Amino acid sequence: MNHKRPGTGPLTVTVFVFPGVRLLDVTGPIEVFASANDFGGRYRVQIASEDGAEVITSAGIRLSADLRVDEVREPCDVLVIPGGPEWETLIKDDALLDVVRQLNEKARCTASVCTGAFLLAAAGLLDGRRATTHWRNSQQLALRFPSVDVQSDAIFVRDGRMMTSAGVSAGIDLSLALVEDHYGAEVARAVAKDMVVFMQRPGGQSQFSVRSRAPHSRQEMLRRVLDAVAENPEANHTLSAMARRAGVSVRHLTRLFYEEVGTTPARYVEQIRLEAAQVLLETGDDPMAVVARRTGLGSPESLRRAFVRQLGVTPGAFRASFRTTGVGTSEAGSA
Repeated sequence: MNHKRPGTGPLTVTVFVFPGVRLLDVTGPIEVFASANDFGGRYRVQIASEDGAEVITSAGIRLSADLRVDEVREPCDVLVIPGGPEWETLIKDDALLDVVRQLNEKARCTASVCTGAFLLAAAGLLDGRRATTHWRNSQQLALRFPSVDVQSDAIFVRDGRMMTSAGVSAGIDLSLALVEDHYGAEVARAVAKDMVVFMQRPGGQSQFSVRSRAPHSRQEMLRRVLDAVAENPEANHTLSAMARRAGVSVRHLTRLFYEEVGTTPARYVEQIRLEAAQVLLETGDDPMAVVARRTGLGSPESLRRAFVRQLGVTPGAFRASFRTTGVGTSEAGSA
């Protein structure tokens, strides 16, 4: 992609805010663009609200706006649509959706953060496009807007001039990608280092808690099975073993997993084991063979295949990226 050359004028970023907006959805991208200005980027950031008045965020913090939406007359290079916890109410607000459409018409690129994707979808701007949102809400996005191709495990998705990102901090990842598009990798890398974040985060949303994503089952015996896998990943969790534990047939257990968990028993077990392996890699020095055995994945090769298939990185790369070695190291002892 062609980069915007410094010296040809600042790029305008318009961030739309509304009552109940999530604060980090707004401030995360703004910090990226503001930091880029210290390393060769040229951005002009403006915050717009429907009537130009300040809004109260979901955190209870007052956020001032620079201008009214109808004062945004010139095309902007990036339009940021943040989300909010009350997205179900927001997507029923026709006036708000009209504002989103109006702003989108004047934007060269429209980017949503977290549940901001619901606003874009409800406004009809994601029809026929790939998109993502917070992992907790991705199924709802797919159900409510079947014309949207939901990529549930992506940190952010670009489809033409539309971009969508996952949960709150993923707005930073998306903004870094835009900085790289505009001013090149060196500027984006400098911003990432300055903010102490990944230039490109390894893995997808699947790196976050599998058990916490599983819906609360109405079936007590299924809850026992789910909890048993989470509590002891290295135990025998074959389909037949889980069915015996639940006291039901293999066929019935498989159906319950589809209906209540939304996946197969085998995939759920692998995800739990993968999550347990991540914890061991982050916090310990065990060899890969030990990590594989303790998490029920069997062998280092099985461990490697699971990581590459689910996260797109090897266990070694994951350990190098996520471990906190060196934090708090003091030079006092060497004096």
